[in-house]
Amino acid sequence: MKRGLGNAYEEKCVDCQLCYQACPYRAVERALDKTARKSVKIKVNGKAFKVPERVTVKKALETLGYKFSKFPTKEEIYAPCELGGCYACGLLINGELKPTCNTPITEGLEIQLRLPKDYIPLRRVSGYQPHPVGGVGTPWWIKKSGQPYIEVACFAHGCNLRCPQCQNFTVTYDNAEPPSTPREAAETLTAYRRRYNVDRMAISGGEPTLNRAWLVSFFKELGKLNPDPNARLHLDTNTTVLTPDYVDELVEAGITDIGPDLKGLHVETFTRITGVTYEKLAKIYLKNAWSIVKYTIDEYYPEKLFVGVGIPYNKRLIKLDEIREIGDKIFGINPEVQVCLLDYFPTFRRSDMNRPTVGEMSKARATLKESGLKIVLAQTAVGHLGP
Repeated sequence: MKRGLGNAYEEKCVDCQLCYQACPYRAVERALDKTARKSVKIKVNGKAFKVPERVTVKKALETLGYKFSKFPTKEEIYAPCELGGCYACGLLINGELKPTCNTPITEGLEIQLRLPKDYIPLRRVSGYQPHPVGGVGTPWWIKKSGQPYIEVACFAHGCNLRCPQCQNFTVTYDNAEPPSTPREAAETLTAYRRRYNVDRMAISGGEPTLNRAWLVSFFKELGKLNPDPNARLHLDTNTTVLTPDYVDELVEAGITDIGPDLKGLHVETFTRITGVTYEKLAKIYLKNAWSIVKYTIDEYYPEKLFVGVGIPYNKRLIKLDEIREIGDKIFGINPEVQVCLLDYFPTFRRSDMNRPTVGEMSKARATLKESGLKIVLAQTAVGHLGP
């Protein structure tokens, strides 16, 4: 239960923790709810159970012995964001696809654990807009083209990370937006492409890759709506939950550009940047991100995929020595791949740091260049330095 929201809200609270995670001022506190709870009757796959009232479907299933995971496995129910945005944990609840992580238990609720093969995936997507410089996976020569807009983008809600300096927190933690089908999102983004007369269409986040079925279908729909050879389909991602077969499926679905945004080389840095404090999970995410970057470059770059790697920089978060180590590791994969330093600035819960100066970003870029990397950009308050 949360304090600071008033009794009316507290009486309905099911401890989904969305308001707790989303508040940039940390004005919401979790408190132990000692009030008595009644049991309610629900059905899971047609079998009757009793569970406590005022909990989420996810919590109720956990009390019945079902296991959830923040990394995709075959044995557990996948619930990566726990914010209600990605719908990766979605099940049929009273016949309707809903996320288990924030849907409340009610008397007589019926839950089906298997989704039908012909179900239409959903997730929350918003923020459709033209963009003047693109994202991590946008080639440097397009960023430098001088055009007012070079691509159109949309943003997926929900994320498996809890970055205290999240630049898109108003989208990541927003559940006011109704969910979209892949077709609906693709139609809207295509309309923006035509309106702004660009070739590039991108999705960022939040984290787009959390809902695999939705994302693969989204890119397939974009391909159907944009069959011309000039169309470019761009994915920016933190890469933490991608797998080789998932990458293969995305390439087959039509993506042409990918921007993996790495969050450091050492687990301590990854934890500091992402807010993932469970060390075992942080290690899994970090190791997986690097392995997928290597797989993507080795298997698909440059013939099938343009790859642009993002690296965060702020002296409060990561040291130049680690930046150099990152450069050395990327050089060992492929020295030709584009690398872009991202200037992490104070936003969301990171009011305790300053935006890196142009001089600081220039120095960090020079440190990366010492590794022998051929194409190194640095995002700054006045534009991109490099390559």
